[in-house]
Amino acid sequence: MTTTTDAAPATRSFETDVAKLLHLMVHSVYSDQDVFLRELISNAADACEKLRYEGLSNAALLGDDGQPKITVTLDPDARRLTIEDNGIGMSEEELADALGTIARSGTKAFMDKIAAGKDEGSQLIGQFGVGFYSAFMVADRVDVTSRRAGWDSAALWSSDGLGTYTIQPVDIADAPARGTRVMLHLKEDAASYTESFTVERTIKAQSGHVAVPIVLKDKPDAEPKQIADGAALWTRPKAEITAEDYKDFYRSAAGQFDEPALTLHYRAEGLHEYTALAFVPETKPFDLFDPDRAGRMKLYVRRVFITDDAQILPRYLRFVRGLVDSNDLPLNVSREMIQESPVLAAIQKGIANRVLSELDKLSTGDTERYLKLWDNFGAVLKEGLYEDYARREALLALARFKTTTSNGGWRSLEQYAAALKENQTAIYYATGTDLDRLATSPQLEGFRARGIEVLLLADQIDSFWVASGLDYQGKPFKSVTQGLADLSLIPLTEGEQPTAAASDAVNGFIAFVKEALGAAVSDVRASDRLTESAVCLVAPEHGMDRQLEKLLAGAGRLDATAKPVLEVNPHHVLIEKLSAVQAESPDLSADAAHLLFDEARIADGELPVDPRAFSARLIRLLERGIA
Repeated sequence: MTTTTDAAPATRSFETDVAKLLHLMVHSVYSDQDVFLRELISNAADACEKLRYEGLSNAALLGDDGQPKITVTLDPDARRLTIEDNGIGMSEEELADALGTIARSGTKAFMDKIAAGKDEGSQLIGQFGVGFYSAFMVADRVDVTSRRAGWDSAALWSSDGLGTYTIQPVDIADAPARGTRVMLHLKEDAASYTESFTVERTIKAQSGHVAVPIVLKDKPDAEPKQIADGAALWTRPKAEITAEDYKDFYRSAAGQFDEPALTLHYRAEGLHEYTALAFVPETKPFDLFDPDRAGRMKLYVRRVFITDDAQILPRYLRFVRGLVDSNDLPLNVSREMIQESPVLAAIQKGIANRVLSELDKLSTGDTERYLKLWDNFGAVLKEGLYEDYARREALLALARFKTTTSNGGWRSLEQYAAALKENQTAIYYATGTDLDRLATSPQLEGFRARGIEVLLLADQIDSFWVASGLDYQGKPFKSVTQGLADLSLIPLTEGEQPTAAASDAVNGFIAFVKEALGAAVSDVRASDRLTESAVCLVAPEHGMDRQLEKLLAGAGRLDATAKPVLEVNPHHVLIEKLSAVQAESPDLSADAAHLLFDEARIADGELPVDPRAFSARLIRLLERGIA
């Protein structure tokens, strides 16, 4: 049935972020404008894949045209370029939804990145999921005509990219039989995109491996010429695929503009048959730390796209891009049922193990490449130490750390274990938010005096995995800011002199400080971890690590925090002098007790308990020194 309509087009405004983005595209000065072709063809291929999936349960949607196809038509005389697919298509409401608003956070993230001015914009377009709007880099106006599969109505969306768009029903005779037609009215300086050679070369370079055939028409009435056969790259033998082929596919399918740091392509046979093609990006994807921590691996069943939210890999491997194509999963079940399938569970396990195995090979075979990868994704991989008990051993082997002896470089736990000191029974670590501050923490002084290496852990996840009870080669992980240091059995390095026991006067002063601070601390004691600083704070022996406690308290996950232990260096000159005058100057000693506590808090990156009282005590002390 043919439907006609004379309804006037409705003019609507773009959302604010989209309007800003369009302004950027219209006034674009990016050197690599070819990106728009890749983005529009990628959208068309996705539409064909969606139709293929929906056609499994409703064959009528395919009609007499079951072969997916993308047609690129050039019109040099009218300075137009058209990209048409016979995919799922969109209704009028879906057009407004898809092209007038942004359902994901990509636009805002893109604009923030552009505002920072740190990257070439054309390299960001694909990363941030705003690809359709790149058409306005080369077009004065874009018309999108679409008819949803199985519907007897069609709609036209049109915009010049200057803040508004129109949308209206159109006669289905003027629309694709099914799918979407995107017509670009090209700017004068973009006329080269009506040249057959330019467009064919660009499509072959950027989109030659999409899983949908692409044909090119030099003119609207010309015979179509196939320029891409739609053969899925992952089905071809590895021996026939070049590094350039993999890179092109990675950029097209994964939406990245960098090069893959690691490519994994294999076919699993046996109990379950599937093919995996996965890439580790060279740079951090923009969505690496999205709250949903969703993966970006696509699931195919016998080359039919099923879903991109099947969570193929553990969330700590969400930086991996690619796909898995299964021969065993059924096609005619819902995505929810597939997610619960034991076959998918076996595939997930196999791919995760294989990715970790390949990372391990890279870590030993090409240290420089691996350390670049770890620099980008180490913080994410360490999430697995907290979440994935079964693979902890493999993940610990992959982990790299900055330490007190690494001079800014990365160290493995294997290297750490090889450097253990005599009588050292634990792997020591310090957690915080800043590596430089960690490296100068007073709590490290006693460890440094004995040449004990300490892991410096500055990622938020570190505070959680180290507290989860794991060990390495039988050695537990122990915080340098928790409990007694217990360093007496580990010999000092050459040149360091052993210290005598604290004097009675110092012990008396420590007892006085404990009494003066009262409920502010759980204990005040002499320290064997301090060699240079006068005081420091540590957590009680069976309390929570102080950094973890701060994180949980900041997130509202703790009703109350533990009182810290104030450790005092009994051989520090300040402590010895304060001990000597304590009996005759109780007011001075009381002020000093509170100032020492606040000094320890400041060294830990915290504010004094009472800034006004801190200031008053400091002034009294200075006045006494000047008098």
